[in-house]
Amino acid sequence: MPRLRAIVAVAALTVSLMAPAAADTDVKFALDWKFEGPAAPYFVALDKGYYKAEGLNVTIDTGPGSVAGIARVAAGTYPLGFFDVNSLVKFRDQNPDKAVKAVMMVYEKPPFSIVTVSRTGIAKPKDLEGKVLGAPAADGAFAQWKAFVKENGIDESKVKIENVGFPVREPMLASGQVDAITGFSFSSYFNLKQKGVEPKDIKVMLMSDYGLVLYGNAIMVNPDWAKANPKAVAGFVKATIKGLIDTAKNPEEAIKSVMKRNETGDEAIELDRLKMALRDNMITDWVKANGIGDVDMDRLAKSIDQIALTYEFKARPKAEDIFTSEYLPPAAERKL
Repeated sequence: MPRLRAIVAVAALTVSLMAPAAADTDVKFALDWKFEGPAAPYFVALDKGYYKAEGLNVTIDTGPGSVAGIARVAAGTYPLGFFDVNSLVKFRDQNPDKAVKAVMMVYEKPPFSIVTVSRTGIAKPKDLEGKVLGAPAADGAFAQWKAFVKENGIDESKVKIENVGFPVREPMLASGQVDAITGFSFSSYFNLKQKGVEPKDIKVMLMSDYGLVLYGNAIMVNPDWAKANPKAVAGFVKATIKGLIDTAKNPEEAIKSVMKRNETGDEAIELDRLKMALRDNMITDWVKANGIGDVDMDRLAKSIDQIALTYEFKARPKAEDIFTSEYLPPAAERKL
């Protein structure tokens, strides 16, 4: 009998060794934009094996902007993406059958801004009257323009809006073809520096400093994919938070994960861009107190109220339709 038991044990071990390991879940993740400094947390999580540890085989792609990419998540082209939560509010209103939802807030304070240069004399929002504003139609910052106008008493009829492409936005401002542009603060500021504009001449008006209570970009998920892969969603969020914590603690090391994928970029500029995004958008006082990834649902509800000032809802979503904390790890794992 002992010999028989030994044979059975060896046979069982052989079968277990021959059985294929459970395959990792493939995840295509879409960024809002290029492989620049603020994308570091995802690449850190990738390079340090945080996604792999959650059983995920993650592919990270560039995106078309903070607004247009939401449709990619809704269609399932990308099960997960990183886009503007305010644009998601409007998308859900216009597409009530497509229940895309945010699962992790990354930009607790949005980088939406109006950027100009000293020669224009623009120092406050009202100074935009009589000026030309260059704004890409698909820009996440421009999507907040009407609320910004409303909050600051700007006579919109006195501002000429010129639809410009993303690649020419900063060059047109630098050359004087437009007087101001909409953009993400950490993108436009450093793009202008690269065009030879002196830092002292670059003026950034963060919309959040001028009445907007909006949140910024968040990780959002396709509802069907989330239903079928809840552990994968939670694992992606957990790994990303670990990547963001590491990035905040050592941005100089984190930026190397970006530069491996952006051989034409300037590491010094991308590091400064990352540090600006960490300081102003990701690791805010609220995040330090409450942890990474969550939102204040009352504030989110107020942000929807603010959107309603200039946008006519047909099927107005509630805060809980837009964001869920169910995939976030415990608060202790989200603290710096």
